[in-house]
Amino acid sequence: MQCITLQYPLILKMIKENLPNIITLIRIVLIPFFIAFLLYHNYEYALYIFIFAGLSDTLDGFLARKLRSFTEIGKLLDPIADKFLLTASFLVFTYLGLIPIWFMVTVISRDLFIVIGWILMFLIWDTKAVQPSAAGKAAIALQMLLVGYTLLGKTVSVELPLHDALLWITVILTITSGSQYIYRGLTYSNDQKGNKQSH
Repeated sequence: MQCITLQYPLILKMIKENLPNIITLIRIVLIPFFIAFLLYHNYEYALYIFIFAGLSDTLDGFLARKLRSFTEIGKLLDPIADKFLLTASFLVFTYLGLIPIWFMVTVISRDLFIVIGWILMFLIWDTKAVQPSAAGKAAIALQMLLVGYTLLGKTVSVELPLHDALLWITVILTITSGSQYIYRGLTYSNDQKGNKQSH
C-alpha cells in the first residue's frame, strides 16, 4: 500500500506530461469507428466523431502549451492523426461517391510527394523537420472543413450550397501548397549543395 502511495504522484505526473499525446492517440483509435460508420451510412455518428476529433485537436494543442508538454512523439503523432483522418475520409467518400476520384487522387498525391521529399531530404541532408507553410495549414483547414461540410449535408439529407465551390477552392489551395513545399525542398537542396561545395 505504501508503495502505491509513493508511486501515485509519479503516475499523476506522467499522465499530466503525456495528456496531449493521450488525447491524440484517442483520435487515432477512433478512426476505424469513423470509417465503419461511414461505410454503414451512419453519417450522424461519423459527424460526431469528426467533431470530437476537431475539438480534441484544438484541446491537445492548448494543453501542450498550457502544461509545457512538448514531446518529440507528440510533434509526430499530431499531424499523423490529422492525415489518417483526412485520408480515410477522402478514400471512403470517393468509394461512396460523395467526392470525385480526381479530388482524392490530387490530395493523396500531394501528401505522398511531401512525404517522399521529406524522406529524401532526411536521407541526403539529415533534415529532421519540415516547417509547415501558411498555405499548407490553410489547405489542411479547408480539407477538414470540406469533410465536416460533406458529413453535415449527408446527416441532414440536404445538398448544401457551395459544396462544389468549396471542393474547387480546397483542391486549388492543396495544389498550391504542394507546389510550394516542392519549391522549398528544391531550394533547400540547392543551398545544401552550395554549402557542401564551398567547404
